[in-house]
Amino acid sequence: MKKNLTCIVCPIGCRLEVTLDDNGKVVDVAGNTCKRGHDYAMTEFTDPRRTLTTTVRLTGSDSDSFLPVRTSAPIPKPKLFEAMKKVNTLEANAPVKVGDVICADFIEDGINLIACKNIDQGDSHDNSKR
Repeated sequence: MKKNLTCIVCPIGCRLEVTLDDNGKVVDVAGNTCKRGHDYAMTEFTDPRRTLTTTVRLTGSDSDSFLPVRTSAPIPKPKLFEAMKKVNTLEANAPVKVGDVICADFIEDGINLIACKNIDQGDSHDNSKR
């Protein structure tokens, strides 16, 4: 069986053709212009992962009610709904700096949910450029 997908590793966007055996195992990848495309196709069919970007509730800030966050590394795609349920239970408190861990070992050991914006306590303007 053959499946087509577009590589998302770089801006080239190679059109990949992945050949699977009867058990769904990848036996060939064609169309990639570099090894990263091959690796992407293999991962996409064996352990698809995504970086989750979202927001969590924020307290202690005059101007922001939500804090943008992301996972520090991609998490398994099948766990995205579980991850969002957990996000909905979280709350961050200002002050917060980019890279601060909002939730350690989020969904998987070693993968943290981290802040993507600087917010001072009682802040009344955006400090993301500081």
